Amino acid sequence: MSVSTSELSPTPSLFSPVSLGKIELANRIVMAPLTRVRAGSSGIPGDLMVEYYRQRASVGMIITEGTYPDHASQGYVGEPGIATDEQAAGWQRVFEAVHAEGGRIVLQIMHAGRGTHPDINGGRRILAPSAIAIDGKTFTEKGEQPYPVPEAMTTAEIRAALEDFVTAARRAIEAGADGVEIHGANGYLLQEFLSPAANRRTDGYGGSPQNRARFVVEVVTAVAQAVGAERVGLRISPEVDLGDVFETDRDDVLATYGTLVDQLRPLGLAYLSVLHAEPGGDLVQELRRRFDGKLIVNNGFENQTTREQALQQIEAGHADAVVVGRALIANPDLVERWQHGHPENEPRPELFYAPGAEGYTDYPFLEAA
Repeated sequence: MSVSTSELSPTPSLFSPVSLGKIELANRIVMAPLTRVRAGSSGIPGDLMVEYYRQRASVGMIITEGTYPDHASQGYVGEPGIATDEQAAGWQRVFEAVHAEGGRIVLQIMHAGRGTHPDINGGRRILAPSAIAIDGKTFTEKGEQPYPVPEAMTTAEIRAALEDFVTAARRAIEAGADGVEIHGANGYLLQEFLSPAANRRTDGYGGSPQNRARFVVEVVTAVAQAVGAERVGLRISPEVDLGDVFETDRDDVLATYGTLVDQLRPLGLAYLSVLHAEPGGDLVQELRRRFDGKLIVNNGFENQTTREQALQQIEAGHADAVVVGRALIANPDLVERWQHGHPENEPRPELFYAPGAEGYTDYPFLEAA
């Protein structure tokens, strides 16, 4: 009689398998969605991106960089999209390369909302919950420019954006993705609806925590109905004040994100991904309890996630898997390095957003180090 891994090892470790909905992970190290802007003006993943993701297929699951569902929602020069059949075909090559190495990969769908510029999205309109600009500048094809004042979305435009998420999710699954992650974090469109600083609407999508959570609930529900909830994750970043979302009132944060996860709980999503400085703290663990599903965590932007931190999150029972960013940029074979205590390559931040292979696909593997 065969004995399952779980029977041999009742206590989960960072290197033990886990299931997120229908996605079977060989270990609990998840590659963070890392903007790398290597898709060129077409937004079509090419050979360089295929190789980059293929190299990192030994992680339990890859979450792709944020990918725009329609051209107007593009937030960065060189960002990939899944708005066209050609872009989907490029992603299909990425998914096939990762699967050939035994990996799992989900596509993150990201609508930048007000976090873009006409010189990034091809001169298209900038839409957001309310006509409030981000106080700052963004890099465009014409250099750094101030963020423009967005147009407040009409109800019809809100519905159209929801349909764009659904279409993008269908395209991703049809192209071979193991799942999709809805980006509800980091100051982009969905978090703009959640944040009282960015959402000053007076209709059914603004005001109370319930109203501000409504659009995110509708998007995730519609995507889950389209491609199956067990293949859908949601990323949130409560209290991470990027893009002027300013979630500074803990009571409001808990009311807003609490009602969000309460309404998503019955769907049976694959996972909830939370970016927060204290993954084991009261807020994140309360949201986990109310979500009542698999939780993956990322401790934020301040410091690079270390092996010790990742091990501790799993051993302490704070999460089902750990999302890792910079260490995976620099170490495509990070799982092997962490499992056996090998030294790590140092990331080169000055090349994170460069155009070519340097600092992208040229980090050495162990045997070449």
